Parts: sequence; C-alpha cells; structure tokens
Amino acid sequence: MQSKPGLGKCFVTAAALAALALMASCVHATAAGEAAVVAVEPAASDSALALRIEQRLRERAATADDPIALFYLARAYRSVWTEPARVHALLAAVEAVRGHGLDAADFAPARLRAGAVPAADPERAAERELLLTDTLAALLFQLRHGKVDPRALYREWNFTPPPRPYERAAELARVLQAPDLAAAVDAYAPDLPLYRALRAELLAQQGRLAVGDWPKVAAGPTLKPGASSSRVASLRARLAAAGERVSEARDKSHYDEALVEAVKRFQAAHGLQADGVLGAQTLEALNASPAQRVAQIRANLERLRWVASDLQGDRLLVDIVGYHADLVLDGQPVWSSRVIVGKPKRRTPSLLDSVTHLVLNPKWVVPPTILREDVIPGAARNPSYLANRRLRVVDRSGQTVDPATIDWSGARQSGFPYRVEQQSGADGSLGRIKFSLSNPYVIYLHDTNARSLFKRAERALSSGCVRVEKPEELAVLLLADSGRWSAQALQAALDSGRTRTVDVGRDVKVLLHYATAALDEAGRVLLRNDIYGYDAAIVAALDAPAPAR
Repeated sequence: MQSKPGLGKCFVTAAALAALALMASCVHATAAGEAAVVAVEPAASDSALALRIEQRLRERAATADDPIALFYLARAYRSVWTEPARVHALLAAVEAVRGHGLDAADFAPARLRAGAVPAADPERAAERELLLTDTLAALLFQLRHGKVDPRALYREWNFTPPPRPYERAAELARVLQAPDLAAAVDAYAPDLPLYRALRAELLAQQGRLAVGDWPKVAAGPTLKPGASSSRVASLRARLAAAGERVSEARDKSHYDEALVEAVKRFQAAHGLQADGVLGAQTLEALNASPAQRVAQIRANLERLRWVASDLQGDRLLVDIVGYHADLVLDGQPVWSSRVIVGKPKRRTPSLLDSVTHLVLNPKWVVPPTILREDVIPGAARNPSYLANRRLRVVDRSGQTVDPATIDWSGARQSGFPYRVEQQSGADGSLGRIKFSLSNPYVIYLHDTNARSLFKRAERALSSGCVRVEKPEELAVLLLADSGRWSAQALQAALDSGRTRTVDVGRDVKVLLHYATAALDEAGRVLLRNDIYGYDAAIVAALDAPAPAR
C-alpha cells in the first residue's frame, strides 16, 4: 500500500522546519481566494503526481539543503505548473535573460519547450514539473546573485553570500504567487540605477554590433591639440561613427579645436582626464569594439548582481576604478573624495569591511610586500635609503637596530627577522590619519604625504591601501560625536603630534568595489578602462556552462 506524500517521508531538519514556517507565512499572505499551500492535502487525482514528485526528489538525493525539496515539502508536493499561462511566462522569462547579459542557453530553452507539454502519465508529469521548477529556481538565482561564483575568481572575496536554501525556497514561493510571473522574474534583478542604465546601454551596443565595428585609430605618438598627424582623419571618422558632429576641416591632418572638444567629451564619457590629448588610455577606449563593450557591460551587470545586497544602508563605497570614494548615511550622500588605489602589480582587493577605529598621527609599520619588494632592495642599493625616508629598523623587543649591521643583499634569501617602521608625522607615508579596517590583508584607508598625486587623472599608484584626499572630513563623520570630536577638536588632536587610537562612533560598512562601469553626474553610463584586467575572466565564466547551485 502506497502512503500519501507528506512531511513524514522527507528529511525534516531544523532548516526544513524553518522553511515551512517561512513559506507558510508567505503563502497565507496571498490574494483572497487562493488556497493555502502548507495545510492543503493533495486531491485524490493529484496524489499520484505528488507522490512521484516526492520520489523523484529522493532519487536525486534532494535533502533539506535543497531549495527545491524544501519548496515542495512546504506545499505537500502539489504541482505548481497547472496553468499554461504560467509555463509560457517562464519560457518568455528565459528568453529575456539576454537583456541582463546572461545566456538563455544555460536554461536549455529547446529542452524546456519540449518538456513543458502537459502529460497525463504521473511519471512524465513529475519530470515536467521538476524541470520547470528547477529552471525557475536557477533563473532567479542568476538574476539576483549572478551566474559566476566570485569566490572562484578572487580569493579575498567576502561580500554577503547568497541566501540559504530555505530562504531561496521561500523566494521561489513568493515569485510563483505573482499574478505576472514574467514580470516578477524580471523584477528579481537588482533594482539599482546603474543596473537599469547598463541594460539600456547593452541594448544600444548590441544594436551597434549589427552595423559593424568602429573605424580604428592607428597607434602612434601622443597627439596634442593643435598638432598635425595623418591619424586625425581616422580619429574624426571614429567620433563621427559614434554620433559626434565633427565638421570637416580644410586641413584634414590638423587636430583642430572642434575635434579636440569632441575628444574631450569622449574622454569624459569614459572616465578619462578630459584634456583632449590622444594618449594610450584614450586610444584604448576609442578602439574598443562594440563586441568588447557588450562584454564589458555584461561583466559589470554580473558584478552588480554579486554586490547589490550590500549597496544598501550606511556605506562607504570606494570605487577602485573611478579613484573615488563616497559616504552615504541615512540614505543621503554626505561626503565624497578623490582616492589613490593600488597599482596593477599591487592591486587593491575587492572587500566588504568596516572601519574599526581611527589612528591619529599614526606610525607606519612597513607591510611585508613593500618590505620585500621595495625597502630591502632599496637599502641594499643605497645606504641612505632608510634615513631619507625616516625609516628605522627594530627587533622583536622594539629596540632600534643599526642598518649598517644588516646584510641587506642577502636579506631576501635568508629572511629578515626585523620590523621596519616610520614614526608619525604629517610627512609620513600614512599622513596624519589612518582608518583601520578589519581584514587580514593589511589593507586600510589613510591620509598621505604625497597630496599632489590627487591631481592626476589615473591614480592607481599605491601598494594596495587607499589614500584619501579629504581624511579630516571623513574622520569627523565616522567619529559621529560633535561634542567631543568637532572639526576643531580633531585638528587640535592632530596638531598635538601624539599618536592616539579612537573608536568610531558609527558603524559603517566599507565596500572596496571594482567596476569598469559607472554613472556620471547626469546619469549617463561611463565605460572605463579595465585597470586590473579583470573583465575578461568574468566574461569567460559567463560564457561557460552554468555551474550547479
């Protein structure tokens, strides 16, 4: 005798029970007239199908850690794909993922269409049921959290992970209750201005693909305003192809004022210094093909799916590629600053972190990478290297060691048992304020003694830490104590020269975020140069077969 499907035949754990409670509350909040799921026993005509669904889940080793198993457990294994309109909406949603930079082939649309045909036989009907539900669950995951696991690309990745299985099961239930499934699926993607703008730009660039590639501008020496070059004609043609109205000049080789202004507009639209000078960075952006731009947009849509849940609430966002930081408190932007980030050989990692405390007038303990690659070779070459930089060597007990007694040439091979540090001061490498973070990579934000570098357009110049142009303003906002830490009080503490550690008064998450797309002040998309060369790996992973989640 066959038993009816129900809770007794599933792997019930604490997580499963939590899922049941969560989904039960979700189901009971549906529109009037809809049946509650958890409490409903399958009708006699549906019992065979419900039993076969349960058996199939068992056969594929589905446990309480499987969102699909939890979803069906909560509804007593009743079929959810009983309405043709719902099936058609799922098929439409699969095709629509291309507009999100995803690949519809990940969801096997041909197999899905063939398998979506209703079947009277419980065996085939159960196969159809799980095919449709599996597809929807995978579709929702990719749209909300991304196809690519960022941890496979970046060992330091620590942003908020995707939700747990029972939460995904509850989300699946909520989406299936929507009156318009296709709209509910599309709305599941990140609701961010940049995400929406990138989708529109993706459509525009895909249209450009049908027309053909841009005219190319040949490589050559830096071209400055007023100069003459045979490359000017191709530069004019490239900008005209993008919609710039650049009138023909009598001297087609003359880099005239009108063309210079068009180049400045192009540079501004691509996050470059708008100086009208045609150098390597501008040339790279000009010669990026529509196919490359489509790939770049897809990579950045994926990045947003990874971090969308963390782009909420109070946050200090460091835009690594944009060399800029912004602080948002209570939903309002309250501070912004230019920053300097890690050079390509010493990259600033993408991290989710928080400021633990501030150090006023900090001393600098030279990190291992800088010690190994800069300080030791520098001291080996020049006996005055340490003195010129106010660096001193100390042993494990904190006693100063005479640099002349150290074999610097052999230190990299034999090991270096000392610490090198720089005493505090405005002329020190950390400037007068250090914003300590909690990560284990010795990455933090700080002031700097090289303030002239903020005038540069491309500021990937540090050894990984983030230098901040306006640290005093940021410190006052994070200390969040106008009584004790006004701007004047902070200045007095800095002027004292005394090293002091101060706890922050406000818990603010810090996002060190790498993205080659952003919005300008007018809300237009900026497609920027990939300073660390990260986009290609993301695109390759997007084009690979979808992993099981």
